[in-house]
Amino acid sequence: MARRNHRVAVLVLEGAKPLDVGIPAQTFTTRASMPYEVRVCGAQPGPVTGGDGLSYHVADGLEAFEWAETIFIPGYRHPDREDPPAAVVDALRAAHERGARLAAISTGAFALAATGLLDGRRATTHWHYTRALQARHPLVRVDENVLFVDEGQVLTSAGAASGIDLCLHLVRRDHGVAVSNHAARRLVAAPYRSGGQAQYVPRALPEPLGEVFAATRQWAMEHVQDPLTLADLARNANVSPRTFSRRFVEDTGYTPMQWILRARIDLARELLERTDLGVEQVADRVGLGTGANLRLHFHRILGTSPSEYRHTFSA
Repeated sequence: MARRNHRVAVLVLEGAKPLDVGIPAQTFTTRASMPYEVRVCGAQPGPVTGGDGLSYHVADGLEAFEWAETIFIPGYRHPDREDPPAAVVDALRAAHERGARLAAISTGAFALAATGLLDGRRATTHWHYTRALQARHPLVRVDENVLFVDEGQVLTSAGAASGIDLCLHLVRRDHGVAVSNHAARRLVAAPYRSGGQAQYVPRALPEPLGEVFAATRQWAMEHVQDPLTLADLARNANVSPRTFSRRFVEDTGYTPMQWILRARIDLARELLERTDLGVEQVADRVGLGTGANLRLHFHRILGTSPSEYRHTFSA
């Protein structure tokens, strides 16, 4: 007896991002080689205004959830302003109770979080929205560094192309490596990507929350290659080390030396992208001493190695 295809619904909300909708719709498209069936649905059948100047016309409403075994929630515009319609939230909860698998791409994590199903669980979203997700849903354990998070029946991914990583992961989970690799080749995508989304954030340094010690931060950036200490920073700011450390944490969310380390990693990223300097030379230029030290901190902060980063991002 032939095994029936796994049923996948892709939910299109107002402001849906075209790439986020297209990734699962294409990855799981029914073909002889792909054991899935896909339906694209909305809060109700009919036209849906999308993001980036596009709109959609969906044939199915939320009744598609009763048919689906996996439901994808693509990202949508302005997720931090309001929750999706109550009918959508209720339908997602009901689908989960029936045993459906729920997977959010990018800012679709906000809609999934609105159900309460991410409370107490790890989750991720596009790096630009991680703080907003944490603020709006404080019970969610937001991980800003990963490409996707698998919590069994609820899954989330980072922004845009990381939806491909999530889809391939599910194919791999459902049908093994061979089928997943076949899907990756069809998408002209890497079966696995090294590192997490931290490497795609423009800077490892956070945006300052205030202007406390702004002049000292600027001075530190100009001397980041030197062996700076907490005492050096406090002396420049003309306060005690204890006062400097306390107020610095209040302003940036990092201790002074954590902030210096991230400044060094940012400079290392720039050198890896724009020069041919070896890892040992880069480590010396940014004040980290040795290549081993650079590799250790680079991987801890960005989730990848200097060589992999250079391979991905160098011009």
